[in-house]
Amino acid sequence: MSRWYLGVDTSNYRTSAAVFDAQTGLFHNSGRLLDVPDGKLGLRQSEALFQHTQRLHEQIAALPSGVGRQLRAVCVSTRPRAVEGSYMPCFLAGESVARSAALLLDVPLYTASHQQGHLAAAALSAGRLDLLGQPLLAWHLSGGTTELLRVAPGADGLPQAAIVGGSTDISAGQLIDRTGVLLGLAFPAGGALEALAEKAQAVKPFPVKVQDGFFSLSGMQNQVEARFRAGQAPAEIARFALETVLYAVERATEQVRATHALPVLCAGGVMGNRRIQTALGQRFQALFAAPALSGDNAVGAAILAAQQNGECLWQVPASTR
Repeated sequence: MSRWYLGVDTSNYRTSAAVFDAQTGLFHNSGRLLDVPDGKLGLRQSEALFQHTQRLHEQIAALPSGVGRQLRAVCVSTRPRAVEGSYMPCFLAGESVARSAALLLDVPLYTASHQQGHLAAAALSAGRLDLLGQPLLAWHLSGGTTELLRVAPGADGLPQAAIVGGSTDISAGQLIDRTGVLLGLAFPAGGALEALAEKAQAVKPFPVKVQDGFFSLSGMQNQVEARFRAGQAPAEIARFALETVLYAVERATEQVRATHALPVLCAGGVMGNRRIQTALGQRFQALFAAPALSGDNAVGAAILAAQQNGECLWQVPASTR
């Protein structure tokens, strides 16, 4: 018998709803990017909240017909990270809908952070949900986050993360998006920038200083802008930016793993980059989400609904489910 759970996530740039079957591991994700005007580098929180309010019901309507009658619980992401003071207004749209749905269906409502959802979705996609039942290292590279985390199960059974490396200023996603928009690409620019970079020959990355797993990327934005003003080919600028992100991430991973010899799981939209996946996979045997689950999605929230409802997914090797 199927055991379906609903997840809802209204992050800064994607409206998502998903259902997950804890019996089979099957899932259905329904999400769409928010509309960002051409040439803009993002949306204000009020604009994102408005679009989520307009569109979340459409994503829920696109889920399989009749699944609502089989739901056992609902989970919604209510904040960026599972730490005190973490807050972003756009998550209010999802929380309101999720609370109403749980009340009407008379099922439990659970909450989680957006970051915890990313980790759960990546682990499912990599076929290793069992990793979340033990300590591990995890990269969360997205439009707003560049963090290397030491993750371990919390008292509530959810993955609890402590930052042990990453960017001290702008995120890798911000650098990538700013580079892409500068080159005339649409926001968010990750996929298009990667395609553009593939047209360039190999370039040397900027030697970002990495110390104890931490680094700064703000100087890289200045490097990109200087190359643009000097008339360097767009493909070369794109590859330079991406190779520098890889350089920093690779060295930070190396430094942190010297004291934390743990498996490495990679989550977040930036980790969908094929060059980064190949390099980290070969050097650290890192695990990655498939492209559909590397970016923002509600699948992770649905998985966390099942876990919090007593499914104990972390304790069962994925290969036996």
